[in-house]
Amino acid sequence: MWLRFTSFVVLLLAGAGIGWWLRGWPAACAGMLLAGLAWWAADLVRALRVLRSLRDDDIQGLPRMGGLWGEFADRLRRLQRIGERRQQDSERRLQEFLDAIQASSNGVILLDAEGRINWCNPTAAAHFGIDTERDHEQLIGNLVRDPAFTSYYAQPDPTRNAIVTGRGDSAGHPVRLAVRLHGYGEGRRLMLSNDVTALEQAEAMRRDFVANVSHEIRTPLTVLTGFVETLQSLPLDETERARYLELMAQQASRMQTLVSDLLTLSRIEGSPPPGRSEWTALAQLNAECEDEAQALSALLTAGQGAPHALDFAPPPELALAGSRTELMSALSNLVSNAVRYTPGGGSVKVAWQTLAAGQLEFSVEDTGPGVAPEHLPRLTERFYRVDRSRSRETGGTGLGLAIVKHVVQRHGAELRIQSVLGKGSRFAIVFPASRVRASTPLSAPV
Repeated sequence: MWLRFTSFVVLLLAGAGIGWWLRGWPAACAGMLLAGLAWWAADLVRALRVLRSLRDDDIQGLPRMGGLWGEFADRLRRLQRIGERRQQDSERRLQEFLDAIQASSNGVILLDAEGRINWCNPTAAAHFGIDTERDHEQLIGNLVRDPAFTSYYAQPDPTRNAIVTGRGDSAGHPVRLAVRLHGYGEGRRLMLSNDVTALEQAEAMRRDFVANVSHEIRTPLTVLTGFVETLQSLPLDETERARYLELMAQQASRMQTLVSDLLTLSRIEGSPPPGRSEWTALAQLNAECEDEAQALSALLTAGQGAPHALDFAPPPELALAGSRTELMSALSNLVSNAVRYTPGGGSVKVAWQTLAAGQLEFSVEDTGPGVAPEHLPRLTERFYRVDRSRSRETGGTGLGLAIVKHVVQRHGAELRIQSVLGKGSRFAIVFPASRVRASTPLSAPV
């Protein structure tokens, strides 16, 4: 500012000096006036150049000059650069935010005040079968026709979810989505969706588990209570008393077996995965399974015809790493199931073999009634039974294959099931090569 004032004063004095030198004092005044007009004209030209660039929105094209207008142009260019950097930062952060939403496992849909889709991420598109290009600006109510969603959309509550069916839902493969709406802006809505199929199934399994346990325990308790009341209230001879006591012992044994299996499941689920420090020889596992199978077969076929043909092939001289208790529980469950469900006179074949990749397979093959294909995916569910009456006749609890599944998973193994209705079944556990080694005298724990 001082430079501007100084240049103006200097120009006036120069004009006055030149006029006085040429014509005296009258010319000095005229020279001063002309010098002032020339200064303002030059300043006006500089201002017009800046103004023209501003009108053309070309701040970077502002003329570079000195003086006040030059400083003004420099400050404008600096402000524009700062604004551009801030805009770039904002765009970058917005893009990062959009990328995060795009990659989110939750569905996100932006709706305008009329309920039209402005934007959605791939997860939401997969949840509801939305085509991001075709369905842009479509009403969400025309694309999601679930009655639960329609009711929720009419009276949205951001504090609760609406459970609706998702794309691909079917009786054999249910898909459940939790949907929630949040308002923002001027009547706009943010719609969030989350796949809760696994949670719904877990909750259903929990309810079924509690119901099944209650039912399985209530039945023998009812029988026991009835027999106790009979023994207390009726005069019975020794033969009747002995028969009732035998039936009571059977029911008590059934409850004891159920509780034992439940405790086994609880222990397996609550303990850390087994390591590779404990090694058990296959010969030892095979021998214990064979003893249990022979005892169970003798019990089931006593006085009821021919016994089972049990074939336990000699195992290879190998040892298996893992929890011996868990391994024995899984192997014996497969063997005992085969014996229970194979009629007297049928055969049960147990074998060990090393596969090409160094894996170890334990297989149990029977000539029982077999399992229909629609039941195979659910065999390892707790208390799932193909034939409930047959299971109770043979003393099964419905937890054996669930225990096998958990043991197999904890040992990094794989359970394979093959069955032909009316011809028999084959259950096999394939252990990874890392859990197999040559048997040594120290393999079995002391």
